[in-house]
Amino acid sequence: MSSRSTALRYYVISRLLLAPLMILTITTVVFLLLRATPGDPVDALLGPRAPAAAKDQLRTQLGLDQPLWVQYLTYLGNLLRLDLGTSLATQGQTVWQIIQAHFPATVELTVCGMIVATVVGVGIGALAAARPNSPIDAGGRLFGIVTYAIPMYWFGMILQLIFAVQLRWFPIGTRYPLRATPPQGPTGLYVVDSLLSLDLGAFATTLYHLALPSLTLGILISGVFERMVRVNLKQTLAADYVEAARARGIPERRIVLVHALRNAMIPVITILGLTFAAMLGGAVLTEVTFSWPGLANRLYEAISQRDYPVVQGLMVFFGLIVALMSILIDILNAYIDPRIRY
Repeated sequence: MSSRSTALRYYVISRLLLAPLMILTITTVVFLLLRATPGDPVDALLGPRAPAAAKDQLRTQLGLDQPLWVQYLTYLGNLLRLDLGTSLATQGQTVWQIIQAHFPATVELTVCGMIVATVVGVGIGALAAARPNSPIDAGGRLFGIVTYAIPMYWFGMILQLIFAVQLRWFPIGTRYPLRATPPQGPTGLYVVDSLLSLDLGAFATTLYHLALPSLTLGILISGVFERMVRVNLKQTLAADYVEAARARGIPERRIVLVHALRNAMIPVITILGLTFAAMLGGAVLTEVTFSWPGLANRLYEAISQRDYPVVQGLMVFFGLIVALMSILIDILNAYIDPRIRY
């Protein structure tokens, strides 16, 4: 076995061994922050005017009368059994059932938004870097700054007012028409299930409802990718091997696309992966602004209702996604770039 393969194997093992510590840290922070925030879940469920006896009975039933360390150990024990808890506000619905019902909508929105962000951000960044000190370069810098600075909720509302309310080009607040039966299938992803059933009409309808929120999310995220690609590609184009390629008469387009862009994308891959994981777990502003029935919107509702088990369970689920994606990106970068060894 080569030394590179051995080093890569040890690197992968070390990253996997760190995963439980990362997940334990996330779960502990979530548990403590929820207990430190103001508001009582019992008051949220029964109301502030409920009898004290009823409040005490519910508090005992939920285990909130126990010392904090007992609640924490019970919480960890449930997690080890993969029990994320049961909702207090929806009469016995488990967190896993909530994830199964709402996570596919978040996945669709995130994937479509990432496609828009990658195409727009990488494309504009590459064009700007290939033409330094030109109007295209200046426009790329302006695009990156503006999209990074605009608030997500404000931009989403403006697009809804223009394209949904005034022009009536797109719908608002639905994943699929309310009076129509959505595609049925094993994945819960309307795009995938409609393709599996060869229902092109349902496929087009699904994309039509995804278009506006995906464009909103993708355009704002693309500014980060544009800035990363432009800066890294400019540095790569100034490298000695690029100058040698130009001296050999290789066309500039081939130099940019084949030689320089590949090396410039190594740090961008990290940002892409972590952004994708963060969007899966944190597209709250987009989902709430567009009333998108995803998991982040459901988390917002649980926070408003002081539904502790749902908030804890969903935050742990989101944290697990981010931790696993972080490990995957580290491994991918180590495979692409042999200089990365810790």
